[in-house]
Amino acid sequence: MLSRTASGLYWMARYLERAENIARVLDVTNRLSLMPVRSTHDDELRVPLTLTSTDELFWTLNDRLAMPQLFNFFVLDERNPGSIFCCWEAAWNNAHAVRGSLSSEVWESINSSWIEMRKLRRQGVSSTGADAFFDWVKERSHLFRGAMFGTLMRGDAMSFIRLGTLLERADCTARLLDVTHALTEQDDDSVREYYRLDTLLRSVSAREAYHTIYKQELVSDSVNEMLILREESPRSLRSCIDEIANQLNLIGGNGENRPRRLVTVLDAGLRFTSYESLIAEGLHSWLRHFLDDLGIIAESIQQTYLEAK
Repeated sequence: MLSRTASGLYWMARYLERAENIARVLDVTNRLSLMPVRSTHDDELRVPLTLTSTDELFWTLNDRLAMPQLFNFFVLDERNPGSIFCCWEAAWNNAHAVRGSLSSEVWESINSSWIEMRKLRRQGVSSTGADAFFDWVKERSHLFRGAMFGTLMRGDAMSFIRLGTLLERADCTARLLDVTHALTEQDDDSVREYYRLDTLLRSVSAREAYHTIYKQELVSDSVNEMLILREESPRSLRSCIDEIANQLNLIGGNGENRPRRLVTVLDAGLRFTSYESLIAEGLHSWLRHFLDDLGIIAESIQQTYLEAK
């Protein structure tokens, strides 16, 4: 496969997953901002800005921190390259460039979503309809994945799409865990902690899975363990890294392969690390190291497969 085609497929998937992750994070932020016991520092409202490192840009374009401003900034604002609108636009542009490598159903799912997104932007979407909009974004992402798994040939095209999706997903899960941990350390109120854990699980669609695995009330250590080390959870770090390793093996290649080597080391670490040893290092420290490793892996994939030699 040409590196240009692989790059288009990979970045199409990353942008689609990023748009869904932003919707999930905003959904969490909206729920947390409505908690019955409020802090005085609006820490919950800062979550999406912290996750996306867009604090400076937000304050350049806005004069107050409130849900309506956050919603507009992360959903429709063309001046924010990380907004859902911009992510869908970038995904569509990449999909259009590699149209010949996609099935008609996959292309139609992306194209119809982009047409509807532009229509929604013209009509205007307000934070009062936030829940319905977030559900729409997640449904369109599910439609894309369903079309992909149901109609796309098992080959390099599928593997590069999966790589982009999984790298973006692992990054988001790790950042959500880190921010939630930081908020809990700053404010250890048990009621607020429960709400944070509940919304964290909702943000990764793992609330039912948690109760199936642990059969107990929400406990911070159990939630962290599930989203880091349990392979049953499709958005856990171990599940994502394990599947990234699998997709890199399917792509294969001759000679030295730095991405496969890096992912194999990280995958082995997750497989043979206990939650107790992870906590001993410190959750924040461990997650920052994981994100650094993930960034190195993404860079090596870019250099090995996606740049013209």
